[in-house]
Amino acid sequence: MNLSLYCSKVKLQSSIKITGSKSETNRMLLLRALYSQLSLENTSNSDDSEVMLNVLQNFQLSTETSESNSQFYDIHHAGTAMRFLTAFFAIQENREVVLTGSSRMKERPIKILVDALIQLGAEISYEENEGFPPIKIKGKRLTNHKVSLLANTSSQYISALLLIAPQLENGLELTLEGEITSVPYIKMTLALLNEIGVVTSFTGNTITVKKLITHNSQLITVESDWSSASYFYSIVALSESGTEITLSSYKKDSLQGDSALVEIYKNFGIETVFNDDKSITIKKAITKNQESAIFNLNDAPDIAQTIAVTCFGLGIGCHLTGLHTLKIKETDRLEALKTELSKLGASIEVTNDSLTLEASDDIISNIEISTYNDHRMAMAFAPLALKTDIIIKDAEVVSKSFPDFWEDLKSIGFQIS
Repeated sequence: MNLSLYCSKVKLQSSIKITGSKSETNRMLLLRALYSQLSLENTSNSDDSEVMLNVLQNFQLSTETSESNSQFYDIHHAGTAMRFLTAFFAIQENREVVLTGSSRMKERPIKILVDALIQLGAEISYEENEGFPPIKIKGKRLTNHKVSLLANTSSQYISALLLIAPQLENGLELTLEGEITSVPYIKMTLALLNEIGVVTSFTGNTITVKKLITHNSQLITVESDWSSASYFYSIVALSESGTEITLSSYKKDSLQGDSALVEIYKNFGIETVFNDDKSITIKKAITKNQESAIFNLNDAPDIAQTIAVTCFGLGIGCHLTGLHTLKIKETDRLEALKTELSKLGASIEVTNDSLTLEASDDIISNIEISTYNDHRMAMAFAPLALKTDIIIKDAEVVSKSFPDFWEDLKSIGFQIS
């Protein structure tokens, strides 16, 4: 499905409800599978979370009905599900599972996590290519409690280990070797563990998680997704002064690294107001005249695409660093950004961990934006409809994290056909 987008201007005031964070939801779904007394509300309606939920529900059902001890699950494009479920199934005693996914998923490395789980005593093998899905997992009780990982590895590998740690016989002592990246996602996982009563510590490069003996009934409300909010920050930044969009529901002391948006978008004249009802109002206060912006996104790489497109739409340059994890996402996001922004007339260079965009006021119209099976490519480029007519190819890919995205854009004034 290709969509043509145009927007002369958005409504001066509008409101949108954004569902729970995909990152928080997927962590809590796994914890609820381990601790059935947990109840959740405001969970994400993203494809990734639906995949997690369906696999965990089907596994639970097969356990209750004493179906075959061997199951096969296809998690499609859901990278978080692949990492978290690998750890989850490694501790399901006497159960055997094969986890596979899309052709792109079979190109996304899993070896670092598998090796760490094997250090703990897990039994996991590769069905096709060494180091990549599909994988066969034979669940067993893990008694080892010490493991080491390179500190600059994907935080999802680290979080996968931390989430199962309270179930391990002796808890977990995880040593991170080198400079730690994606700290907010690690802290998010630890904070959610603390919320259900797990004792943790994060000192220097060592993370300790204690075994959880008992857990009482508990209701947890998932905070709305800051990554999803980023596209509306971009829309307001590209709109006229006085534009306001209210989004629900957010915390000032958010666990999500992408809440860095609040500070980053001040550079583009955007003010964020935290309301009493836990909504936020994003306001275009002033139009800032600047030539370039420099940001280290080590702690929030998922908003790099949004920021790069915002800068391009504003006619300013940017230098973004800390982006090394973007090369192993749904696509190589750095190369994808370079290709698509270049089509629009941008002068842009990328390295393995950075992006540099030159300031320019010229935007080529009626360009088809390829999305590379990557939800964030589709949504990051959509705000440019405020500057020029664009076509988003394979627009349905947004369902991975934000199924209501196109309808929400229509509600604030975008013309979409």
